[in-house]
Amino acid sequence: MEELNRLTVDEFREAPKTPLTIALDNVRSMHNVGSAFRTADAFRIEKIILGGITGRPPHREINKTALGATETVSWTHEERLAPALERLKSAGYVVVSFEQTTKSLPLQEFSVEINKKYCFVFGNEVFGVNDEVLNLSDYCVEIPQFGSKHSLNVSVAIGIAVWDYFQKSLVKQNDPN
Repeated sequence: MEELNRLTVDEFREAPKTPLTIALDNVRSMHNVGSAFRTADAFRIEKIILGGITGRPPHREINKTALGATETVSWTHEERLAPALERLKSAGYVVVSFEQTTKSLPLQEFSVEINKKYCFVFGNEVFGVNDEVLNLSDYCVEIPQFGSKHSLNVSVAIGIAVWDYFQKSLVKQNDPN
């Protein structure tokens, strides 16, 4: 780790975090949950909210893909995700559900404001984000796809969405205008 210039667990906990929370709405696959933790660690995301039936650490299958990220990334579990999102909204977060809806924006049209905190919500592998959560969302965003399938694996969608956020926020932070 020293050669890779990586943070220790204690250094990670103390390091400033990206103003982004990931919320998982009834995600079934423990491997997808573990992957979310790894992505959150990679981008120093402030927290993960595990909603409903979403598995939670410690769990062998989560640990298999998280590779220790459950020790670095802060997380909570909520029986229902909606009340947690309401609390975040009250604290000034922008809630963005990644879901295909009649009103969803393509990812490339979604803008990030660097002075705001965000919560990105990702849904169940079969049923998506539930309606109660969609109704609380400030935005619904979809990742454009051009093949025969209508969805991406949730862990892939998380990676794309977080990278897009990170890239857009870095560009805005470095813009002299």
